[in-house]
Amino acid sequence: MRDSIAVPTGVQPISFDVHAVRGGSPGGARDDFETMIAQLAAATTPNVRSVAANPGDWGIDAFAGNLGGAVTVWQSKYFMPVTTKKHVQQVKDSLDNVLKAAVKNGHTIASWILCIPSSMDGPMTAWWDTWAKAREKEHSLVIQLWDETALRKKLLSPEGDDVRRGFYETYAQTAPASVEQLRLVLEVEDDKAAALGSALFIRQMTEAGHVELDSAKRQFFNADLVAREIAHKDVPAEVAALSSADATLHGLWEMQFNECAAEDALRLLHTRVWRDVRNEHDKLPKSLRLELVHSWGLVHRLVDNRKAGWVKHWRQIAAEHSDG
Repeated sequence: MRDSIAVPTGVQPISFDVHAVRGGSPGGARDDFETMIAQLAAATTPNVRSVAANPGDWGIDAFAGNLGGAVTVWQSKYFMPVTTKKHVQQVKDSLDNVLKAAVKNGHTIASWILCIPSSMDGPMTAWWDTWAKAREKEHSLVIQLWDETALRKKLLSPEGDDVRRGFYETYAQTAPASVEQLRLVLEVEDDKAAALGSALFIRQMTEAGHVELDSAKRQFFNADLVAREIAHKDVPAEVAALSSADATLHGLWEMQFNECAAEDALRLLHTRVWRDVRNEHDKLPKSLRLELVHSWGLVHRLVDNRKAGWVKHWRQIAAEHSDG
């Protein structure tokens, strides 16, 4: 049973499931949760920084201190909906990796904080309590646990309020009552999903190494419905609004593509673009009445229209792809 925690009147309850929805894939969920943890750590502790994976991140998602001395390290693991003993090895490996990296790179770990969006079950809790105490003594460090209860408490604190609003309040509570209802997000019928399997945007994602593609098809399908409706109605203001949204999203992709190419980190392109789209979503034209799913789908339409891609040779793939 999930832990419950009282929230102030008018505050939207915190659901850590939102990372999976927003991330669009298991990897996206992990990255989104990791980003939240880094921001929450920075909001509650002075001088917190992150370590970019180039190629490894030294087992550090966020840290406070000096990498030439002693540091406090936050390590996020998106274990949902419950943390069990099947996760034991991942926890052990995380601490081992950060300690090995510390020895190799000349710093020490003063405190290690495991961050999970769920609660541990009974057997896992018993194992954790014994294991953490033994590792503290063995390595002369402090081990803490930020589970769902601790995370909610920190997110509901004055220091964590901005992080909570940014990640868990779907829409601003001060939105005018006159704003039109957002569009429905529809399921993709099986035959349409099968047909989308040969689409260019799916080909580009496959080339980038993505395996799970169902959410991408749903995003594209819903965005394409919006674009077709606007084209059919041909209302100048709506056409202009969609063109503005496309230009904004294309600019986000192009900026991240150029940065990832310069850093030799194109494997991170999809995740970085998705974060930017999430952050920009509320600034897109309100008249379009878009859900976040539609905004992501508009990026897939850009890819399908041969204006973007997810790998370095995306133009070659687009040129060779047959729309048939």
